[in-house]
Amino acid sequence: LYIKGNYPSEDSKFLCVVGSRAASPYGKETCEKLILGLRGYPVVIVSGLALGIDSIAHRAALEAGLTTIAIPGSGLGEKVLYPAAHKGLAKQILEAGGALLSPFEENFEATPYSFPERNRIMAGLSHAVLVIEAAEKSGTLITSRLATEYNRDVLTVPGSIFSKPSYGPHMLIRLGATPIRGSADLLEAL
Repeated sequence: LYIKGNYPSEDSKFLCVVGSRAASPYGKETCEKLILGLRGYPVVIVSGLALGIDSIAHRAALEAGLTTIAIPGSGLGEKVLYPAAHKGLAKQILEAGGALLSPFEENFEATPYSFPERNRIMAGLSHAVLVIEAAEKSGTLITSRLATEYNRDVLTVPGSIFSKPSYGPHMLIRLGATPIRGSADLLEAL
């Protein structure tokens, strides 16, 4: 693994937060409230720096004063960091004492196969994976499957039965994932 920044103390609980790149207002608000409710606890937020829930999770962690680790689907070089729109967010993560990790060499450009590869790292680092929103077929569900294979807890946020981004979480609940109703549920799970 390649790293920039500071890897957090292993005394902390690592929570991987993943979800839809096209987060709904419900998903955004839920992600922010859940993570802000962890303020003051030794929890590290792990996510993939992607658009949507990933970047919302990183920003909420920064606002809550929590350490966050970003694992992009690219190398860590400034010219290839993906997505380019989140170079500023990556810089904020490093300035706040967090880290960027990648299984890829510094100048590796993101490819379709690199995202499932980085999902493997996200699930493996974490004590639990929280799925906020996900379509029935999505990269987010790859991360939850890997978490199960690695014997990690899978947590998910229920949503409206009429909302397509809730199909993935509802499927996970049917398969045994822990439904999360608030930050207290997250703390109990961790």
